[in-house]
Amino acid sequence: MSSHQVNSYPLNDLSKLELSNLNTELVTYRGRSALRLVERDATSEEQCIAILQDSTFKNGVIETEIAGIPKADAFEGARGFVGIAFRVQPDGRQFEYIFIRPTNGRADDQLRRNHSTQYCSHPDYPWFRLREESPGVYESYTDLVVGEWTRIKIVVSGVRAELYVNGAEQPCLIINDLKLGETQGQIALWVGGGTDTYFSELVVTSFK
Repeated sequence: MSSHQVNSYPLNDLSKLELSNLNTELVTYRGRSALRLVERDATSEEQCIAILQDSTFKNGVIETEIAGIPKADAFEGARGFVGIAFRVQPDGRQFEYIFIRPTNGRADDQLRRNHSTQYCSHPDYPWFRLREESPGVYESYTDLVVGEWTRIKIVVSGVRAELYVNGAEQPCLIINDLKLGETQGQIALWVGGGTDTYFSELVVTSFK
C-alpha cells in the first residue's frame, strides 16, 4: 500500500531559497501575502529559478498559486511566463518545468491561445525545440487572465506529468515522456524573461 507525505512551503523565508538570476521580495499582492520574483539580468543566459532548499521530489502532486505580468520594459514577445520546476538537479543544471503564458489565454488569435501552457526540460529541450520537433504536443490552451492568481496543480508519476489549472477536473496538458526519465530532485519556482511574477504558498504531496 503506497504512502504519501505532505509538505507546505509558505515561501516567506527568503533564506530557504537558492536563487539564480532573480531579485526577490515579500509583498502583498491582490489581497494575499506573496513572494515576488523578477529576472535580475535580462542579458544573462542563466535560468531564473528559486530552488526550495528543503525540498525533495520524485512522484506526487505540486500545488500553488501563481501570477505573471509582462514588465513594462519587457521585450515584445513577453507573455508573463511563470511556472514550477521539479526534479531539479544540483545547482539547477537539469530540471523539468511547466509554465503558463497568461497573455495568451484570452488572445484574439487561436494559435496564441494554443500556446497558453508549456512543458520544457532544461537544458536540452527548450520550448522552441519541442515546438519545432513536436508541434502542439508539449503545449496547450487553457483560460488565463493576466495578473490574476492562477491555481495550478502538477501531478507527476514516473515519466508522466499532468497540469491542472484553476481547479479543473481534467488536465489541460499531459506529458507522457518526461525528458529526464524517472529522476528525483528538488522543486523550484520558475520565472521567464521580461516577467513580474508572484507566488503564494506551495504544497507538495510526495508519493512513495
